[in-house]
Amino acid sequence: MGTHVIKMPDIGEGIAEVELSQWHVKVGDLVVEDQVLADVMTDKAMVDIPSPVHGKVIALGGQPGEVMAVGSVLISIEVEGAGNLKESAAPVVTKEPVTPAVEAVVESKPVAAAPRPAPAPACQSPMVAREADERPLASPAVRKHALDLGIQLRLVRGSGPAGRVLHEDLETYLAQGQSNASAPAAAAYAQRHDEEQIQVIGMRRKIAQRMQDATQRAAHFSYVEEIDVTAIEELRAHLNEKHGASRGKLTLLPFLVRALVVALRDFPQMNARYDDEAQVITRLGAVHVGVATQSDVGLMVPVVRHAEARSLWDSAAEISRLANAARNGKASRDELSGSTITLTSLGALGGIVSTPVLNLPEVAIVGVNKIVERPMVVKGQVVIRKMMNLSSSFDHRVVDGMDAALFIQAIRGLLEQPATLFVE
Repeated sequence: MGTHVIKMPDIGEGIAEVELSQWHVKVGDLVVEDQVLADVMTDKAMVDIPSPVHGKVIALGGQPGEVMAVGSVLISIEVEGAGNLKESAAPVVTKEPVTPAVEAVVESKPVAAAPRPAPAPACQSPMVAREADERPLASPAVRKHALDLGIQLRLVRGSGPAGRVLHEDLETYLAQGQSNASAPAAAAYAQRHDEEQIQVIGMRRKIAQRMQDATQRAAHFSYVEEIDVTAIEELRAHLNEKHGASRGKLTLLPFLVRALVVALRDFPQMNARYDDEAQVITRLGAVHVGVATQSDVGLMVPVVRHAEARSLWDSAAEISRLANAARNGKASRDELSGSTITLTSLGALGGIVSTPVLNLPEVAIVGVNKIVERPMVVKGQVVIRKMMNLSSSFDHRVVDGMDAALFIQAIRGLLEQPATLFVE
């Protein structure tokens, strides 16, 4: 038997160090070739580190949240044959991993060190009581599986890292847990004194840093405008009915992307990046639209490149592809960088007004709120119309308030008269 040492790989772009975000294995686990061992976080994206060999994990080289240099020892695996340990100049260091992201503290009593949780006994109930608004850790596939089975995910005890709910946990719940259906109801009224300390690492740390940087460096101001989207929603429904089966269904987002592209022709100062250190504004002809997307690890912004050259269905397909890649953690660094203006939407949860934070170094972000039906006065008559607010933010250091208002008014005009989106 020999030892195969896997070093932190050179991910490119001159990156000298990365953050170890999460382990997918532990000491003693048997792994196979191409199995994902760990996730590491660069400035731009999450990257999977696969195993190049079959073997048994004998040492881990870091803990989640630790910043590791490229070339340092990531993991050591016992393999058949000689391995590659003699080729490695770096020593093998065994470090016990901290349970990712969560350490429990009961009744606010100080503890010197969080104990490593013991394996759950085989007879442990597959059910667990969580708060009604608590979102358990689970992959999108597991969430869909639970929805298909009619299972409330918050009631299922997770056996994965940090309590992540796995597919087998759903099967265990179905097989053993339904007889205890009354237990969560009783537990919901019990007093609770527990607390959680959540380590801010990986994607959450990057998001926190970027949001803090954006609010400290840019002079944010927001502008909200109400838009009548009745006509464009009718057009969207018509196109979906006529072409949905052959070309795919259209959401409102590709229409918004098209409206941005057309409006930016008259307001090029919005499609720009501001280098505040060099005091240089770069206006770009290409429109690379960042589409803010929520994933299990936090907010990501994949980029629809050259939106100015895309049709409605081309934009729709690219938005869908990028959103799925982001949610599944498969978006590449290139797909998550290079945007020139950002579009953000919470869909049906969009609320009435929001104040989106700029995606620096961009100077504008357009936020979409939910569509509601309301009585409106049109040509002296009270009629029911579909209304939606755009809540947008701008960098006041380089964008004047009048220009921002005119820009959003231009988008409003395009959406309320959707034929103008396609008139050249």
